[in-house]
Amino acid sequence: MHEMALTESIVELIEEESRKQGFSRVRVVRLEIGALSHVEPEAIRFCFEAVTHGGIARGARLDILRIPGEGWCLDCAKTVAVEERFGPCPDCGGYHVQVTGGEDMRVQELEVD
Repeated sequence: MHEMALTESIVELIEEESRKQGFSRVRVVRLEIGALSHVEPEAIRFCFEAVTHGGIARGARLDILRIPGEGWCLDCAKTVAVEERFGPCPDCGGYHVQVTGGEDMRVQELEVD
């Protein structure tokens, strides 16, 4: 499960920011997860509880915002919603779609004390 390693990296990032900015507690972690990122939000949620136990983010609420996939259709010459990689354009049915969004995972915001 690569979500465990991803969640551990999120917590390391939070701890590093704590050292830089001097906060001692995290109340809320807002995380963006792209629909095309191959990251399962529920697995991240499960891992988050395990990884934050005893640390600075212990008991923090995890808010996950799912970012939809987006692509540029070369045939239509416009931005379209993408539900899967290598899928057809939802407008013209063509397969010349380059993914332009929804592949990333990032910490959007922290609420801290």
